[in-house]
Amino acid sequence: MVGPSGCGKSTLLRIIAGLERADSGEVLFHGQPQTSPTPKITMIFQLFGLLPWKTALENVEVALEALHIKKEARWEIAKSYLRMVDLEGFENTYPHDLSGGMKQRVGIARALALQPEVLLMDEPFSSLDELTAKTLRSFVLDIWRTPSLMTHTFIMVSHNVEEAVFMAHRILVMSARPGRIVGEVKVDIPRPRTRYLRDPVYFKSVDEVVTILGNRAAASAPRVARKATTGR
Repeated sequence: MVGPSGCGKSTLLRIIAGLERADSGEVLFHGQPQTSPTPKITMIFQLFGLLPWKTALENVEVALEALHIKKEARWEIAKSYLRMVDLEGFENTYPHDLSGGMKQRVGIARALALQPEVLLMDEPFSSLDELTAKTLRSFVLDIWRTPSLMTHTFIMVSHNVEEAVFMAHRILVMSARPGRIVGEVKVDIPRPRTRYLRDPVYFKSVDEVVTILGNRAAASAPRVARKATTGR
């Protein structure tokens, strides 16, 4: 999902996660209304959301503790997911000693440890430097392609149109407040897409999204009344 700041993208994610209630309409998950948090739908946050007084391992364990999993089993599961995100050896490191990319990897491990079916991502790479963001984008796509994991549905909010085209099958464009879905772009580019980043097909999809955003911005811009004047 892409759209201007404040249009409700993050709120929509929170409604899907069951963290907030919608004023109208409903979210269906396996055909049933989704109105409360479930371990089958987890979320990665823009600013990591790590507890600073807990180690990387303990931050991953937090999610498992809520499911009343015994401590020994929690430890093993958390350790295995930290290994999956290439943080083996950093289990006892506190967030203030981790880089931004490493913190986000802990957040990814915490979300995946619950073995969700759906992973929500709220601008997960926007606070990272471009090199780290590029690495993590590819890493998330590797997770999506891993058949042994249950997580095969990803819903991501982004302000970066090129990022959205690189990662998504389908892009929904939202208008400014009050947020509405005003366009949809289906991205039919073969994967892996790295070799297509200079391809006209890639930029055609980027242009489609930008055009929808631009048209909506122009339509919602305030009109300035001009006073008519006459000359001699």
